[in-house]
Amino acid sequence: MTGTPRWSVESHKDPTELFRTAAAHVARRAHEAVRENGRFTFAVSGGRTPWLMFAELVHEDMPWDRTDIFQVDERITGPEDPDRNLLHLHQALGSAPAHVHPMPVEADDLEAAARQYAEELPDRFDLIHLGLGPDGHTASLVPGDPILDVIDEPVAITTHPYQGHRRMSLTYPTLDAARHVLWLVTGADKAQALRQLLEHDVAIPAGRVSAEDNLIVTDPAAEGR
Repeated sequence: MTGTPRWSVESHKDPTELFRTAAAHVARRAHEAVRENGRFTFAVSGGRTPWLMFAELVHEDMPWDRTDIFQVDERITGPEDPDRNLLHLHQALGSAPAHVHPMPVEADDLEAAARQYAEELPDRFDLIHLGLGPDGHTASLVPGDPILDVIDEPVAITTHPYQGHRRMSLTYPTLDAARHVLWLVTGADKAQALRQLLEHDVAIPAGRVSAEDNLIVTDPAAEGR
């Protein structure tokens, strides 16, 4: 991080408009990055909202052939498990010719696999997409897990299962270094966590993210309206 975090919030009642707004933001950042550096590095979280965003993104003018997509986090499970974020990512991309970098969660030595993935990462992501759980987690930085204290590795493994699986996840230093972070937050069950996020409340994992430039795309329910 190079300065004080900046927060912008865009709220849309209509879901289509919400995800279209997020997709347009991704496309803008992609073209900016390609103009400046020749490629766009984009890290994508799991959950439900990113795939709805991708459904709109495939209609945008995207420099897919110059886009590198990384995973923010992944469940440690088999390749055909429907819980795998990678399956949903490939389905969402369809025939778009982006270069996808899967997290190697099927490796026997997960710690070594995390270090291997870290070697693939850019020095600084152009854009990272993050979600927000009702419990305040983001990426797979979940409450109470020792992964929250990992500051010397760009990628780490959770110690405990969360919702049935251990996870591989980018860590705070990697998130904080991003040029831009796009948060997608929807639903009334996120209202308390969103308030805490905007207050930079370190009592929740998401509140400890200190990236410099943040856009939250949300809906009135998540805002408590």
